[in-house]
Amino acid sequence: MLATAATPPDSPPLGPDWRYEVKWDGVRVLADTTAGRLRLLGRNGRDAMAAYPELRALDALPGAVLDGEVVAMRDGAPSFAALAERMHVQDPARAERLAARVPISYVVFDVVSLYGVDLSGSALDERRATLDRLDLPMPVTLSPVYDDGALLWSATRDQGLEGVVAKRGGSTYQPGRRSPDWIKAVHRATRTALVCGWRPESTGSGRLGALLLAAPGPAGELRYLGRAGSGLTGAVATELTRRLGPLTREQSPLAEPVPPIDARGTVWVHPELLVDVRYLARTPAGRLRHPVIRGLREDTTVDPWEQR
Repeated sequence: MLATAATPPDSPPLGPDWRYEVKWDGVRVLADTTAGRLRLLGRNGRDAMAAYPELRALDALPGAVLDGEVVAMRDGAPSFAALAERMHVQDPARAERLAARVPISYVVFDVVSLYGVDLSGSALDERRATLDRLDLPMPVTLSPVYDDGALLWSATRDQGLEGVVAKRGGSTYQPGRRSPDWIKAVHRATRTALVCGWRPESTGSGRLGALLLAAPGPAGELRYLGRAGSGLTGAVATELTRRLGPLTREQSPLAEPVPPIDARGTVWVHPELLVDVRYLARTPAGRLRHPVIRGLREDTTVDPWEQR
């Protein structure tokens, strides 16, 4: 079940029918034991169990489907950059080493099934009461629920958190649907974008200097979101450089022209890599304002052009 963006995006709905939670800056994961073994399923359906060995204890929950986010903390706040080190690891030995150095939590906010009983048709307040009664193993924790949306909105802004998710207390769980019963309000927007090209640094070093980003339009055509250079440092830049090389192509994959100032010196690539981007807003032409690359994504799908 997915949340709909608030309108305006910087204002959660208020009223007694709504329950409020922090919007965690992590990776959405379903913990599923209904097949007799634990699977940690991302939004693209891939099993991320190898990356998070510390969540193996969830295997003891029979016939369960929990919904939540895997979160890594840095300096007392959720850090997507820290989590990026863990997300794509498949080697068990490396995953165990990273678990000691970059610990994660699984912040659970919903239960869809338990003991083989489908709870999706129950009201959110009832599902939450069921969650509260569960004895969850560490490092699994429950996402706190608040009644005062305005106060939580102010507190998350002051603490530099991503935002707030408002949920109707009487709402059912609607798998795969972006529902108006869940509304997300963010202090700064994020999206998953396709990489359609890259530019080297202007210093002549040959190092990665900027990515050109795209999103699919209503007919599947690729549209230009803009150029992003911030965030391309350290392990993120190294991994992107390694994976972009084999994807080089001669022509732009975009269905529209790119401004010459952005196209100049660009190495075009087949649009196969996804990146997580944080940005301030979008221009009337749809470009991202002040975009920052936060890491590669393999656990989800690209966000459509229409998503603001």
